[in-house]
Amino acid sequence: MLCPSCHQDNDKVIDSRPCDEGAGIKRRRECQFCGWRFTTYEKIERINIKVVKRNGSREPFDRQKLKNGLELACRKRPNISDAQLEGILNKVEIEVENRFNAEVESQVLGELLMEHLYHLDQVAFIRFVSVYRKFADAKDFVEVLKPMLGRGSHKK
Repeated sequence: MLCPSCHQDNDKVIDSRPCDEGAGIKRRRECQFCGWRFTTYEKIERINIKVVKRNGSREPFDRQKLKNGLELACRKRPNISDAQLEGILNKVEIEVENRFNAEVESQVLGELLMEHLYHLDQVAFIRFVSVYRKFADAKDFVEVLKPMLGRGSHKK
C-alpha cells in the first residue's frame, strides 16, 4: 500500500477492526518511512451481477441506487439510522450473490428490500411500495394496508 503522503510502499498495520456489520475490515496503517498514519478499508470483491429491468434491459448491480431508494422511503422517519440501512443493503447484497449467478430481476431486488423495510418501519415500507409498484390511487394503498391492519401488527 502506497503512503498517501510520501508514496513509499512500506507501512505496517497498527489496528484492524471489522466494519459494515462484518462485511469489511478497517485498517489503521503507519508509513515506516515518514510516519504518516492513514486508514484503509478492505471488502470482499463482489461478483458482477446484472439487474434485469422490467423493460428487459440490463444494467450493473448498483448498491448506491438501492440505498437512494431506501433513504427516500425512510426520509424523516424517527429511529432509522444509516447503520440500519447499511445492514439492509448488506443483507440484500449477500442474498443476491448467494442466490443468483449472473443476473437478478429488478422485481426480486424490490421484494427483498420491501421485506426488510416491513420489519424496520411500516411507514417507510408503504412509501417504498407505493413508488416501487407505481400506485395509481388510494385503492392501491388499501390493498397493501389490509393485511397489515388485519394482523394488528403496527409499531408505535
